[in-house]
Amino acid sequence: MLYRVGGIVIRSMDYGEGNKIITLCTEAHGKVAVFVRGAKKARSRHGALVQPFTYGEFSFIRSGTGMGTLNQGEVIESNHRLREDIILAAYSAYACELVDKALQDNETGHFWFEQLKAYLSFLGEGRDPVVLTSLFEMKVLQAAGYGPQVDACMFSGETEGKFWISAGLGGILSEKERRQDPAAVLVSPGVLKLLRLFSRLDIRRLGNIDVKEETRTELKKVMNSFMEAQLGLKLKSRRFLEQLERYEI
Repeated sequence: MLYRVGGIVIRSMDYGEGNKIITLCTEAHGKVAVFVRGAKKARSRHGALVQPFTYGEFSFIRSGTGMGTLNQGEVIESNHRLREDIILAAYSAYACELVDKALQDNETGHFWFEQLKAYLSFLGEGRDPVVLTSLFEMKVLQAAGYGPQVDACMFSGETEGKFWISAGLGGILSEKERRQDPAAVLVSPGVLKLLRLFSRLDIRRLGNIDVKEETRTELKKVMNSFMEAQLGLKLKSRRFLEQLERYEI
C-alpha cells in the first residue's frame, strides 16, 4: 500500500553500503520506519530527506505494519541550522530520542508530530533551550502517563505556601506533608509557577519567557529529576548534553 505522509526524521541509521533506515514521527500514522535505498550515495536524490530533524513529505510503500520503502519525498523544512550548531544539534537529538524511546508507536500521531515540529522550529529561532526543553519534557511525561502533579499537594490538596518537589512520588508536597518523602527538595515560587504553566501549555502556544539564570538552573534540575525517576531512560543524547554542560561548551 502506498502512503503519503508528513513526517520528521527522528532517527537515521546506515544500512549496508549505501542505504539508510529512517524513523519518522508522522502526522497521521504514528512512528514509522522507512528503508531508503541508495541514500548515502553522492548523487542520491534522497540524501537531504534522511538527515536528522528534517521535516518533509514522504511517499513509501508498506504492507501491514512493517517497514516501509521510500518511493519519493520532498523536504519542507531542512532544519539545517539545528545540525550545524553543536548545542542546537544536541538539544534536537534529545527531543527526537525522547519521542522515539519514551512513547509507543500509536502515541506519536498528530499531537506529537505538532509538538516536535514546534519544538524544533522554536529552537531554530533562538528560544531559550532550557525553558523549551523543560516544557517538552513535561509534555512527554504527560503523554507517557507520568505527568507530575504540581497544582496542589499530592496528599493535602493545598495550593498555597511552601512546596517540596518529590520526583519519586511525582509531584509536590506541602510543608506538613514533606515527611512523605525525606528526599523531597524545596522548590522556589518561580520554578513552581513555570511547572504549573507547563502542565497546561501546548508547546505551540509558547511565547517568549525571560527566565533568570538561577531559575533556569533549578528548572533543569527539577525536570531532570522527574524524567529520571518516572521514565528511567538512559539516553545517549542526554549524556552528551550533560557533557556539553560540564565543559561549558
